[in-house]
Amino acid sequence: MKDYIQVPASELDKPYELTSTRESNPFLWLRVCCCCSALRPRYKRLVDNIFPEDPKDGLVKADMEKLTFYAVSAPEKLDRIGSYLAERLSRDVVRHRSFVKFANIEEDTPSYHRRYDFFVSRFSAMCHSCHSDPEIRTEIRIAGIRGIQGVVRKTVNDELRATIWEPQHMDKIVPSLLFNMQKIEETDSRTGPPPSPPATDKEENPAVLAENCFRELLGRATFGNMNNAVRPVFAQYSHHVIQEILGHLDARKKDSPRVRAGIIQVLLEAVAIAAKGSIGPTVLEVFNTLLKHLRLSVEFEANDLQGGSVGSVNLNSSSKDNDEKIVQNAIIQTIGFFGSNLPDYQRSEIMMFIMGKVPVFGTSTHTLDISQLGDLGTRRIQIMLLRSLLMVTSGYKAKTIVTALPGSFLDPLLSPSLMEDYELRQLVLEVMHNLMDRHDNRAKLRGIRIIPDVADLKIKREKICRQDTSFMKKNGQQLYRHIYLGCKEEDNVQKNYELLYTSLALITIELANEEVVIDLIRLAIALQDSAIINEDNLPMFHRCGIMALVAAYLNFVSQMIAVPAFCQHVSKVIEIRTMEAPYFLPEHIFRDKCMLPKSLEKHDKNLYFLTNKIAESLGGSGYSVERLSVPYVPQVTDEDRLSRRKSIVDTVSIQVDILPNSIPSDDVVNNTEEITFEALKKAIDTSGMEEQEKEKRRLVIEKFQKAPFEEIAAQCESKANLLHDRLAQILELTIRPPPSPSGTLTITSGHAQYQSVPVYEMKFPDLCVY
Repeated sequence: MKDYIQVPASELDKPYELTSTRESNPFLWLRVCCCCSALRPRYKRLVDNIFPEDPKDGLVKADMEKLTFYAVSAPEKLDRIGSYLAERLSRDVVRHRSFVKFANIEEDTPSYHRRYDFFVSRFSAMCHSCHSDPEIRTEIRIAGIRGIQGVVRKTVNDELRATIWEPQHMDKIVPSLLFNMQKIEETDSRTGPPPSPPATDKEENPAVLAENCFRELLGRATFGNMNNAVRPVFAQYSHHVIQEILGHLDARKKDSPRVRAGIIQVLLEAVAIAAKGSIGPTVLEVFNTLLKHLRLSVEFEANDLQGGSVGSVNLNSSSKDNDEKIVQNAIIQTIGFFGSNLPDYQRSEIMMFIMGKVPVFGTSTHTLDISQLGDLGTRRIQIMLLRSLLMVTSGYKAKTIVTALPGSFLDPLLSPSLMEDYELRQLVLEVMHNLMDRHDNRAKLRGIRIIPDVADLKIKREKICRQDTSFMKKNGQQLYRHIYLGCKEEDNVQKNYELLYTSLALITIELANEEVVIDLIRLAIALQDSAIINEDNLPMFHRCGIMALVAAYLNFVSQMIAVPAFCQHVSKVIEIRTMEAPYFLPEHIFRDKCMLPKSLEKHDKNLYFLTNKIAESLGGSGYSVERLSVPYVPQVTDEDRLSRRKSIVDTVSIQVDILPNSIPSDDVVNNTEEITFEALKKAIDTSGMEEQEKEKRRLVIEKFQKAPFEEIAAQCESKANLLHDRLAQILELTIRPPPSPSGTLTITSGHAQYQSVPVYEMKFPDLCVY
């Protein structure tokens, strides 16, 4: 007989209310779950351990050894181990089949919470599998196609959430299906609908499965969604249109310029379709063909100019020249438009490709045939190619300057900047501005002028990164040299000075740290000194233009670094120039009618920017100003020879005396020297000369201690060149000895004849005669 416990009367009113015991002990269920895993048989735990969490990791060898050892130790468990392994494998297969079954079920009601973006990306990647094993590769591709088919079936009928038809999904699905369809045999491509293949082919052939999936996709597309489904198909073959137009242009290369210009205009309109979907070889083929026709157009123009004569022939040739210029402008526009639609990595390759075509005098690195162009045609093709490069670089934004101006591109780009053609130098500077200006500041710096307040320009600037700093350490001297020599060209016009000023300003904004700022100020002071000394015999307009350029830049850089004493000195000099020498300012010198001075040597020093005051002002703000005392000297390279310039050694003379033994002693006096007033004056000033020599030696030692290595190398190389020139002159004199007093040897008709001189006619030195 069981004992029953009497229920209290207070609980009779709540017979169905249950009291949960989980609240009293919240960790009870956790303990129970932990115990359940320990209660599972050991062989099941060992079998579960051999399956990794990530299938890519493969089987765990240590766990396999444990399972093998357990099976050997307990052979009676082999049947259970085998049955459990089969259960695990069948479970995975059932999961796969259940996913396929779920994908084939068409839903009657839309699902607002379900998204398939991840599945589209993953299944599209599986369709492009490149596994080394062909069987595994085929299985992965088939699985990807089936996954895409399942996603399509689940979403195409959902009119409220038609995300599958969006371009970002169709651009992945359609190319994946076309990639697997391309291996279908030509015999299977029929005009009508093909008969349904066997079930085994559907399951094992990715091409057949992809074709059926694509047919199903297009069959489910509505009128509004058909454009998104068909557009990726046409994008795969859009470059064929460009190839056909280029082939037509090649066939019509000898037609009239109007016909060729029309074909190029059609190509310009079609380029926007094919540019973004083009691949590398196609892009290079397009640019190579366009550059070839550009060279042909320049060649036709040069031939017409050379073959022109008087009268009506000149009128015809001038009209042909205008037509050829229309063709050239159309080609340049097409190149620029095509390049602007390319991604950045392809655009950098095209920049290198075009730069490799630019001919430079004295080099054979370019790949363009200019043998039949002549000097005028070569100059014309240089301008056309640089204009094309300017169009391609427009809008190009690189994260680091090393990416935009690598060494393999910077060296050939700067070579035309030293040519004796102001238009070529302008194009090179504009290309550099496109690549340097990463924050769109160039429009704010347009025009050389004295800016009252640089803060009003709202210059965009970021902190200089490590890559940009290393770029300036490696290539800074090269940039300074080209700016220095570009300012001293005799054919410079106002635009050249404006572009040079913009170059200095962009370097200050994009690439300047404290060290670069000091170098730029040294460069500006060196330009001012060159305009005053005028070793190159520049006209007065160019000398005043250089002075105006220096004033505009120092005004800009002083406000950018915001050193009050430096700004005060620059403002004071500009104020004095405004009153006494307005031709030293850009607002006056570049006007049409400006009065020029006769010389610059008689001006007051207050009109010039003084190095000692600049060093004093910057030194008080923590700048390292030791290098300001070292004059800037451009680095000596071989580019002057390549660009038909005078050697820098001819324009810059550097004489450095280091050893004190090379200085003549003032104490040594020749005994035969007469005592004159000059000798007495020299004896009195001996102490002063000794102090000058000591100061000279100190400056030399300081220069070699603090100057950059590039400048020291430039000084040594220039001195070595002078030494080699003197040595060559001496050797030339020693090769041809003076005639002997005893006679000469002559060769007549192949026979040597010796002509003797009588003894009484011989001329001997005085020391040899008694």
